Amino acid sequence: MRHWLPVVRPADLAWMLLFLAMHYASPASNAAETEILIGMFVFQVASPRLKFLLTPSGLYLTAALKLLLAYLLIGVTGGIESSYYAILFWPIISAATTLSLTGAVSVTVLTIVGYFSQLLYLDWTRWALSDLALHELSLRATFLCLVAYLTYELAQSNRQETRNYQVLAEQLADANTNLQKAEEAMRRSERLAALGQLTAGLAHELRNPIGTIKNSAELLSKRLPASDDIARELSGFIQSEVDRTNSLITRFLQFARPFQLQCAPHDIAQVLDRAILHVERQSPGSPVTFVRNYAPEIPAANLDQELMEQVFINLLANAAQASPAGSVVTVKTRADAAMLEVAVIDRGSGIDPAIKDSIFNPFFTTKRDGVGLGLAIVAKIVDEHGGRIVVESEAGQGSVFRVLLPLASS
Repeated sequence: MRHWLPVVRPADLAWMLLFLAMHYASPASNAAETEILIGMFVFQVASPRLKFLLTPSGLYLTAALKLLLAYLLIGVTGGIESSYYAILFWPIISAATTLSLTGAVSVTVLTIVGYFSQLLYLDWTRWALSDLALHELSLRATFLCLVAYLTYELAQSNRQETRNYQVLAEQLADANTNLQKAEEAMRRSERLAALGQLTAGLAHELRNPIGTIKNSAELLSKRLPASDDIARELSGFIQSEVDRTNSLITRFLQFARPFQLQCAPHDIAQVLDRAILHVERQSPGSPVTFVRNYAPEIPAANLDQELMEQVFINLLANAAQASPAGSVVTVKTRADAAMLEVAVIDRGSGIDPAIKDSIFNPFFTTKRDGVGLGLAIVAKIVDEHGGRIVVESEAGQGSVFRVLLPLASS
């Protein structure tokens, strides 16, 4: 019993009561009528549970079977004079709610033709088609058409409402996604601002003692005897490490201070060419080849040339370091009506999905000697330009960094 109850729906009980009411209300019930009513009940209850009847072709089959059962019921209960005339609404309503306009019209026409075909079984020696009977049949056919039309219009209205709700749901989902992205960008900006203030203060406090250490090391190296090689070597280590530390402080300050953009329309191809040339000069004999795939006739982009060169130098250098020897790094451009896209594509090892969302965070790095400010500065510069940077990466397949920038106003 526990297995049966969940299968029985309230609608099934309602259908059973309706078919029982038709059976007991029939003026002259017979065995054939009872069997057909049982068959109609079973089909009505079972059809929603049969998956093949829910397919487009299955819906046509469902309407056809309902029409056949209705036709047989009328045939065994008096034909054209049957009290079950209204059962013809059953296949018509089913078709109007589930089929296209063509399907609904076809089922309605077949229903009317099937009903009028009952005239073929009359004994015309004892039955005449009077004007009153002709008007009655015409009125019944009109009712069938009226029900079909009203049901189809209602079904279409419901379908349109459903489509509207689906569109609204998709719009809400997009808005929610955009809101989440905006919240993430705001949180990142807040973290960057806090870290920038901390970095600026710390870098400023370190500059003076580091300068003192460097000057002291230089004076010390001048006073050391030429024969003391070990002391001179240690003094050189001090100076080189101080220079490296000073370079890091410069990068910290570069990250911390607000950018004063000097934006003007620039040809992005020229900016990229200079960035590629810089990377090639910094790494002579680089094991990778840079391939330019620039779209023709791209409008000028509104950008700070020096800062954007820094962005692309960083992305190109990272792509070259991530790529195996002999591979290709592709620089691709394209544009639409409002935005310019520059894609830096490598065929390296890719980015681990677990850290993909963290690569633009300051001080996050996977390099042994890295500081973790390169991509953070890149993201900051792109944000200052009113653009955004998107990363696509698959482990073992490489990465694509897409920089999206607004085009210059015409």
